[in-house]
Amino acid sequence: MCNVWSGSALLQDEPLVARICQAVVDAVEVPVTLKIRTGWDRQNRNALTIARIAEDAGIAALAVHGRTRADKYEGEAEYETIAAVKASVHIPVFANGDVATPQQASHVLAATGADALMIGRGAQGRPWIFREIAHYLATGELLPEPTPDQVATILLGHLEQLYAFYGEQAGVRIARKHLGWYAKDRPENTVFQQVANRAESAQEQLRLVRDYFEALAAGERMAA
Repeated sequence: MCNVWSGSALLQDEPLVARICQAVVDAVEVPVTLKIRTGWDRQNRNALTIARIAEDAGIAALAVHGRTRADKYEGEAEYETIAAVKASVHIPVFANGDVATPQQASHVLAATGADALMIGRGAQGRPWIFREIAHYLATGELLPEPTPDQVATILLGHLEQLYAFYGEQAGVRIARKHLGWYAKDRPENTVFQQVANRAESAQEQLRLVRDYFEALAAGERMAA
């Protein structure tokens, strides 16, 4: 993206950001949102300037990932800049970066004053994180981890939607990375991932997922 002067590379050209934002806002009738990082690198943090440019152009809401482009996904997200952006504009601001647990979600909201959270990697293979966070913010209590049966229901539904949206051939291929994300929390899931990744049809992929989770649930019942 950056090699063709797209994405976060645009942070280096503030006038171009202004022109793009204004052109998109003028071209459509729906609200336009923008997602940025805190800057190009740690010596060139310009999120506050970009945020004001976005607001002036009519951007409806702004998401800020608490890292520079140079940071990639390394280190810890810095929330001070997000808090400064929130204090400098009047449009809604979404905090993004390292929100992987309900407790972290609560911390980030408190640290930034953001209006909402944007969650990316924290939801990969754990789409139930949203209900966990909502419950924790409302009650201060943690929900129990989903059972294998519950995970299977969610995953099978996810796969069906991938096939429907992308078509079977592309859906099966795209599903492989999602299977890896669902499998990452359990050591024994690595074998399941390797087997499921060999599936060449939606029917086979679904069968392997069902068989695995049925065996997993049976094993937990026996252990109990």
